[in-house]
Amino acid sequence: MDEPMPAPTENPRSGLRRKSTAQAADRLSAIIAQEKGAARAVEGKATLDERMASLAAALRRARVENADHSAALADLRAAEIARLEILADALAPVLAQVPADCDIFDVAVSPSERPRLFIDQIGFVEMDRDRRTYRFLQDTRHGRVTLIESEKIDALVDAVTNYIAHRLIERERALAIDYASGGAARALRVDSAAQSAGEVGALRGKAFQAFLFVVEFLGSAAFFGMLAVIALWAYRTYIAH
Repeated sequence: MDEPMPAPTENPRSGLRRKSTAQAADRLSAIIAQEKGAARAVEGKATLDERMASLAAALRRARVENADHSAALADLRAAEIARLEILADALAPVLAQVPADCDIFDVAVSPSERPRLFIDQIGFVEMDRDRRTYRFLQDTRHGRVTLIESEKIDALVDAVTNYIAHRLIERERALAIDYASGGAARALRVDSAAQSAGEVGALRGKAFQAFLFVVEFLGSAAFFGMLAVIALWAYRTYIAH
């Protein structure tokens, strides 16, 4: 009879290898779990401003897509207005840095027959005939000139930013010239004269009110004195006798 084969003995090295493999798998699972937890924490810490910025970007993309797919003649004007509003939204951070006492920039979309985005009274942006190209124009003493033409909003934002900067410098120079020529002093004198005239007018008004009060008081005293004289005469004439 054949003798049974002895059971193979387990190699200690293979047992250690399986144990180290299991430990490595456990460590990898722990690392993956930590990364997922960190990602959830970062996602949970998203601020309201970031979500609003994402929504604003989505709205801009939707407007551009709607403008690109607008083929009907009635939608062309709406597409132009949408593109100009996108540019106005992109210019909002630049306009927020304009000094508060400067009122020469009134950026708004004019939904007329030819929609335009006005930067100030002499500069505006309109769409070209293809409804995709922005044209930044300025009215000058020598006629209307084109400052830039581009389909990219970033190029228009840069051009309008430079335009606003130059306009602010022109404003500062005009104020400096006015001050040097005595315009500021004249304005100050005019303000002082107006303030003095206002104070004089207020004093006159108060004096007139006091005069009316005195007249009314004297009139009331005379009226009641007359009534007293009449009552005394009637008493002596008809009652005393």
